[in-house]
Parts: sequence; C-alpha cells; structure tokens
Amino acid sequence: MGILERVIDNIQKIKTQGARSIAIAGLWAIKEVAKRDGFGKEFGRACKLLESSRPTAVALYNAIEDVRKKKTLEEINRMIYYFENVASLIVSQNYKIIKNNSTILTHCHSTLVVELLEKAWEKKIKFKVIVTETRPLFQGKKTAKELSEIGIPVIFITDSAAGFFIKDVDSVLMGVDAIRKEGVVNKIGSYPLAVLAKENDIPVYFAGETMKLDRRKKIIIEERDSKEIIERGLGKCEIRNPAFDITPWKYVAGVVTEKGILKPRQILRMLR
Repeated sequence: MGILERVIDNIQKIKTQGARSIAIAGLWAIKEVAKRDGFGKEFGRACKLLESSRPTAVALYNAIEDVRKKKTLEEINRMIYYFENVASLIVSQNYKIIKNNSTILTHCHSTLVVELLEKAWEKKIKFKVIVTETRPLFQGKKTAKELSEIGIPVIFITDSAAGFFIKDVDSVLMGVDAIRKEGVVNKIGSYPLAVLAKENDIPVYFAGETMKLDRRKKIIIEERDSKEIIERGLGKCEIRNPAFDITPWKYVAGVVTEKGILKPRQILRMLR
C-alpha cells in the first residue's frame, strides 16, 4: 500500500481525524505523487480520490483545488505550512474567549478547541469543561483524556445528559468541518446542542480556520456503516448513521478564526 492509499484508508477509518489533520495528510500524499509523476493524469486521479475520501472536509477540498490550479510543489508546501501554523495563530489571538471561573461544554474532538483550552489554562484562566461522549465512535473520550492530562477539570457525560447539565454551562465551544451559507457543519449532535444552548441563553461558538469556508453548491453529508451503531440488525428496521449535521446561523454567536471571532453576518459576507 502506497502513501496515497494509506492516507485515504486512515481518513476513511477515522484513524486520521480533524479537518486540519486530514488536509495536512492529504497534501503530503499529493506532494509525493507530484514529486514522482508530476502534475499530470496520476496527480489528477490522486486529487479526486482524496476529495472523495471525506467529502464533508472542505479544508482538504479547498487546499487540493488551490494546488490543482497552481500546480507547483511550492504551493503544496505553502498549504502545508498554513495548516501546520494556523492553529497557533487562532489560539494566540482568541484564547481569551475562555472566561475565568466558567464552564464550557464541548462535543466530539477538535484539536483546535483543545489547544484553545490549553492556552487559556496556561494563562491561569480557571474553568472546567463538560465533554460529551459523542456517539457512535465516542470521540469525546479523546477530548476528555487530553484535557484531563493537561490538568483541566473535566466532566464526561453521555450525549443525552446535555440537557441535565446545561444549567451549569456558560458557553459552548465546538470545532467545525465546513462553514456554509446554511450554517456550520460539524459532528452529528452539534445542532441539537446549539438549539439547547440557545433556549437557555448560552452563546455557541465554533472554532476553525477560514480555509473551511465552503462555497460549493452542495455538500454531501457522509453516512457511515450502521455497524458503528449496532452490530446486528433490528429486524426490518432501517439503520442510518449520518456523521455530521448543520447548525443554522441563528444558533451561532460566532466563529473563532485566524481573522478573529467573526459574527455570522461577517461569515456570510465572506461566503458570497
């Protein structure tokens, strides 16, 4: 198995997760293809395979489309540099979104969210984090483990317990896979958490770089294997397992980016 096949396999099996990590892995893969075969037919095939490996991950799509237009190794390296460094820029500019003596609710696993929380903790801002388990793959476990290892107080809960704990929450902070006119695309379960927060006057923020702005006409919401939910079927029941949902802008207070904390109206102007 070559590097391209390994990268695609790791993306599809969620071994490589997080839009930024997926973009970096994809860029390294097409760099190897370009170095070996140039920017011809084989390069085009590799790009298409990578773009279809996780269609919701617009950061990978945007990066590959940029490279396909410019067709230089320099541009691939520039894109890799961007994704490797943009998080530190977002974190250094925006960690104060975490308020002292607050409780933050988060969902799934976002490297950027973890880094924002870690930076705030390093700056002596005291807070605790409620982390949802994030079914069906329990990606919240990774978040909870990483935060607890930093020393941040963590409360780990089932997804369905969010309503019970919402009275203790001051803000919701989640990652983002794509930023669209319809709203913010993120791990399944983000939308109901945003609605719950709005009903309780709690601000909801998503964090992600502007390379996640999605101007594509349509987005394909990936549906994964039903065995992630239940190993055996339930008679004639249809089992569906969408990986993402879309949170409409009316539930969003802002998006934490390298350009600052942007309001929905600012994002919508950028998407024109």
